Amino acid sequence: MGPSDRAVVRHAGRASSSDEPSRIPVFVVVPPRLLLLDIAGPLEVLRQANRVQSAVQFEVRYVGPNSSVLTSIGITLAAIEPLPEELPPQSWVVLAGDVEHVMLSGGGPGPGKSAHDEVAEKGIVRWLKATVRPGHKVISICTGALIAARAGLLDGYSCTTHYLSYEELAGIAPRARILENRLYVEDRERYSSAGITAGIDLMLYLVHQSTNQSCAVAVARYLVVYLRRSGSDPQLSPWLEGRNHIHPAVHRVQDTIAADLTKPWNLRALARMAGASERHLSRLFHEHVGMSIPEYSNRLRVAYAQELLRETRFDMEQVAEQSGFSSTRQLRRAWERIHKTPPRDARIQWHAPVATPRSNETKSIH
Repeated sequence: MGPSDRAVVRHAGRASSSDEPSRIPVFVVVPPRLLLLDIAGPLEVLRQANRVQSAVQFEVRYVGPNSSVLTSIGITLAAIEPLPEELPPQSWVVLAGDVEHVMLSGGGPGPGKSAHDEVAEKGIVRWLKATVRPGHKVISICTGALIAARAGLLDGYSCTTHYLSYEELAGIAPRARILENRLYVEDRERYSSAGITAGIDLMLYLVHQSTNQSCAVAVARYLVVYLRRSGSDPQLSPWLEGRNHIHPAVHRVQDTIAADLTKPWNLRALARMAGASERHLSRLFHEHVGMSIPEYSNRLRVAYAQELLRETRFDMEQVAEQSGFSSTRQLRRAWERIHKTPPRDARIQWHAPVATPRSNETKSIH
């Protein structure tokens, strides 16, 4: 990690010493013939999120019908806890996918699903039916959606899965709305992701929801991946808008801007960072993001100002300063380009009595 990454990591989500962290129980259900990357990638997101901030801590437990399983690449996982009789309120249940044939020592394929595996899978389905209640998040990675569907947890919900399993999922859950060609789908308390590595994208999104944008940026940088939005989200987050591309130089510029909203970034400095001429970077930004660099920067600043208005008691001058505007007048001008109502309406509509935010809520992105 470079200096800018360390700065984000140092400040993202740090609660004061008097604050107790919010704890989220996460139960990772380990099926037979686990596709290892389905949990290795998303759970690395949570491990790193626990490292870079302390306001929200993810308490992860690995549970399943078997105390050990042979994974897709031939490595055995052990010390898996039994499926608990009940789940604490607000728990996350992570359902990973599996493979038909694991890779045995030497690289050859295993024999496929056994009768014991089928019994174990049915045990997971029964457990899900008996324990998942309102308030629990069900998070499926890849073909983990098939297990959720067998338990009836996707009936009446929008969802997705690996592209090779669309038809199978439709057959299991005819009452589900299956969305194709999506990285991930959120529908109330159901979260589902496409094939394998899309589980990382989904978990970054969940970390963003549970902590803040600076934490998600820090984790994404550590994993050397980019924050990407879900094309299914009708309420597009400004933090993820324009991130559904794969151009590394443009992502670097976007990460840099998001990491310090109060810095008056100039085109020359950003072009140098991107390894492109100023003219070429401007063209790339329009092509891949769909807007100019100043417009993108102002959208992030306005989004953060909106968060401050509804979450803090900062006056308008403080909000403008914290979100990177030189004055309240500049904030209002940028705001009016995006919103039909003035900034004060955001506070009237959203604000509830809260204290000045913890240090993590002031965000290291500014």
